[in-house]
Amino acid sequence: MHVERIWPDTQLRNYHYLVVCTRTGEALAIDPFDAQLMLDTARNHGWQITQILNTHHHQDHVAGNAALREATGARVLAHADAASIIGGVDFGLADGDVLRVGTSIELECLDTPGHTMSHICLFAHAEQPALFSGDTLFNAGAGNCHQGGDPVALYETFATRLARLPDSTRVYAGHDYLLNNLRFTLSREPANGVAQELASSLAALAPLDLPVTTLGEEKLFNTFLRLQNPAIIAGLRQHFPDLPEHPAPREVFVRLRALRNKW
Repeated sequence: MHVERIWPDTQLRNYHYLVVCTRTGEALAIDPFDAQLMLDTARNHGWQITQILNTHHHQDHVAGNAALREATGARVLAHADAASIIGGVDFGLADGDVLRVGTSIELECLDTPGHTMSHICLFAHAEQPALFSGDTLFNAGAGNCHQGGDPVALYETFATRLARLPDSTRVYAGHDYLLNNLRFTLSREPANGVAQELASSLAALAPLDLPVTTLGEEKLFNTFLRLQNPAIIAGLRQHFPDLPEHPAPREVFVRLRALRNKW
């Protein structure tokens, strides 16, 4: 499996992905916004886009569907509950469905509500496992819930779906917010040495040069995966005096998300 990370360089800071079967050259396009850039990338490498996957219905993840399908004949796939919102979806997906790309790639669909209530992540069962996380899990952060989402549902996704994945899983997120997310971590946990070092060492890098983190690494610096950290809880209680001294992880997650909304 080859993953091509594509950067259209917009203010929205989207990443696009082509997941390519190295045996056949067939490719899955994930969350196309700039269809031409994805087409040019595939053509330059001799790959054939045969499928398009939208992790959710927001325009910055679906706007390139029509042009990409017209140029390639690829079928469009999305969460079954998002299909009518997106329009032009050929097949609605459910939790546990498997997408096959070429002859060498299998991607499991994970129903991951929270950012929206009809959001899909793709998990690659491979020697190097990978998660195409859309706007659910970001590198060093978590998705917002502003447009029809729910922070409690997002917590449950983190706690029950993402938590079961191997630490070696590489996280291919829908946007580059890494440096800003690290700054948020340091605002909550100033003594986090891993976050300090990363924020410093990565500050001058272009988005395509930033690392693709693993879930194991995320647990060291992603605030939303460090819900029982005493420093994070103590800092939250300064903002939310009603928070108990020993809050449940769900409550910590929801309060962190509320704080991040205004940060």
